[in-house]
Amino acid sequence: MENAKQTLDEETLFSVTQIFKALSDPTRVQILNLLQEREYSVNEIARTLTFNQTTVSHQLRFLKNLRLVKSRREGTTIYYMQDDNHVLELLTQAIRHVHHH
Repeated sequence: MENAKQTLDEETLFSVTQIFKALSDPTRVQILNLLQEREYSVNEIARTLTFNQTTVSHQLRFLKNLRLVKSRREGTTIYYMQDDNHVLELLTQAIRHVHHH
């Protein structure tokens, strides 16, 4: 395990804060939590979480830019799935922490 007390370079510091920024938004947390189950299309995410499609698409673009989700195309439909188990472990630990108290 790497030493957690190491000095962080600017790129690492920026990337880490972007991950926590992603996890600080309730909509993105709900999307990431849903994508732990299986892959979903934008329409399925919007319908399941009762968000409008534009909001879901915007948030997925944000998450994809951070490489937290990835996508695949099947015909005209794009399916999204989680792309980073490390971040999902952070999310799962945070949820467990909340339920513990």
